[in-house]
Amino acid sequence: MRFLKRNLRAAVLGLGLALPLLAAAQQLPAAKPEQVGLSTERLQMLTDVLKADVAAGKIPGAVLLVARQGKVAWFEPVGRLDSAAGTPMPRDGIFRIYSMSKPITTVAAMMLVEDGRLKLDDPISAYLPEFASMTVGVEKPGADGKPVLETVPARRPITVQDLMRHTSGLTYGFFGPGLVKQAYNAADLGAGDPTLAEFSQRLAKLPLAYQPGTTWDYSQSTDILGRVIEVASGQSLYQFEKARLFDPLGMKDTTYYVPEPARQSRIAEPLPNDRSFGVGAEFNDPRVVRRYESGGGGLVSTANDYARFLQMLINGGSLDGKRYLGPRTIALMTADHSNAGAGIVPGPLYLPGPGYGFGLGFAVRRNDGEAPYPSAGGEYNWGGAGGTYMWVDPKNEMFVVLMLQSPKFRTHYRTLTRDMIYAAVIK
Repeated sequence: MRFLKRNLRAAVLGLGLALPLLAAAQQLPAAKPEQVGLSTERLQMLTDVLKADVAAGKIPGAVLLVARQGKVAWFEPVGRLDSAAGTPMPRDGIFRIYSMSKPITTVAAMMLVEDGRLKLDDPISAYLPEFASMTVGVEKPGADGKPVLETVPARRPITVQDLMRHTSGLTYGFFGPGLVKQAYNAADLGAGDPTLAEFSQRLAKLPLAYQPGTTWDYSQSTDILGRVIEVASGQSLYQFEKARLFDPLGMKDTTYYVPEPARQSRIAEPLPNDRSFGVGAEFNDPRVVRRYESGGGGLVSTANDYARFLQMLINGGSLDGKRYLGPRTIALMTADHSNAGAGIVPGPLYLPGPGYGFGLGFAVRRNDGEAPYPSAGGEYNWGGAGGTYMWVDPKNEMFVVLMLQSPKFRTHYRTLTRDMIYAAVIK
């Protein structure tokens, strides 16, 4: 028996790097890259670039996961989890995903739409009365020639659809110019650790940056959508997402906070000089449990957890025999809801970029051209301010998750990863 145990242990150790890949990705099938039309050599080239950037002190580490035709073909950690501690990056490193929380929150809200408890054209004031009489900030020249902020009534209510597509008129205060943004910063909306209900009431007292339904402007819309979920479901945002998404999908490390010491040891950290992503906006510490649950930017997750979520989406709303959304709902979410035909114009900081519209929770590629990326029309994506990124390319039956904590270089790695992964598509 001892001999058998020793040989079994030796056999397991002899699997080398293959075992961690299978263990970490056990909830999704695995395949060699060539089995799903990808080049091992080309994928290794990307991994080597990331390793070189770690060695050069550009980034601390990363986890890259590539799946095609329903199978994980590449799942590689590089560098360190924490540069100060020198801990090697594990495949199950826990990352602050920031705005990659938005697609998850939007999916949760669409589940309530399918349940008949929400409608996209509902005014949000039906759930949040504090938004019943909104005003819009208008900048006009003051007596001294400097702009002053005046307000006018909103011409129509904010709808649930507006929250999902960032056409609510709400904004973010931590990047971009404007007196409304300055008012957001001055209000210090997160002071004192508010509940989501208290945050919503604070935000509703501020003027909108645009008339509802007119302008795409990146915003706290998804945080307010999280509060709508709470009211419509009768649960906290996390309770609802945990019961309906995280637990059934096997997303065991996707949470708002990480109070458990065992999981805290897997939290990825940015470099000390790369912790800021806007005015007054710095990396949070998810080890400190707070009352506020930000559906727009508060989740932490792992590459494997997020891959489970994306596989469900690319499958048309189901995974492992369980349905979460209908395929028509997924199609609606990944259609363009922000085009000129809808009467919507891009704001001054249009993050989806050329060639992209915006659906419900995602940037959506309108056609194969225009955008400087080799993905196909119908691809949808989003990223987090801390450096994480994902995209889903249904026509190529592929999705990618990049977990990284580097706000300074986040846009660089989004383009680099796309270019080098599509160079690996060989059929």
